[in-house]
Amino acid sequence: MSETLPAAAEKPRASLWTWIFRVLRWSTYAAALVTLALALHKSAPPPIQASPLAAERAEQKIRQLDETLASGTPATLRLDESELNSFLATHLDLAPNATPASPPAAEPTEAQVRSSVRDVKVQLIADRLRAYVVFDVHGKEMTLQIEGRLQNVNGYLQFVPTEGAIGSLPIPQSALESAMRRVMESPDNREKLKLPASLADIRVENGEIVVSYK
Repeated sequence: MSETLPAAAEKPRASLWTWIFRVLRWSTYAAALVTLALALHKSAPPPIQASPLAAERAEQKIRQLDETLASGTPATLRLDESELNSFLATHLDLAPNATPASPPAAEPTEAQVRSSVRDVKVQLIADRLRAYVVFDVHGKEMTLQIEGRLQNVNGYLQFVPTEGAIGSLPIPQSALESAMRRVMESPDNREKLKLPASLADIRVENGEIVVSYK
């Protein structure tokens, strides 16, 4: 009688572990599906006001800046959110109808990244910049939002991220900082991020982008 007790006790234990394994497995599948759904869910664009009049104001401010600098006088350029987005809308080279010509490489080229971007909008919030980017991944539109602060560090443009999300999926702060560090420290990008020697500071202040020249 006593010899059958261990076998009888072992069966419920085995059933319990089988049940736990199944729960964990299906929980993992569910979490992966939720993560994918959040990443693919496009976030709504920010309520940005852009207009031809705002674009013209931006162009006029830039012309006045060039004239002031040409005379050897220090100057500061200030653009509000509407002026900045209107200027970008007329100068960014976006390709809304483009389709990927070849499978993406492990490290996409600058041309491939640029050709995949469909829309860019920028919010200026207190002392931070929040970029909203719509891009194409194998024919599927996805969105990226990233927020942070602009800085001039030893003559190079630096963006210090504070938060970000792909679609509706938040990006962990450690992943944001690691990705931005790779971008900033890349030899190919390093020279592109070098600011003109005459530029003293670049920042977002009171909802405006402020660029100061010596």
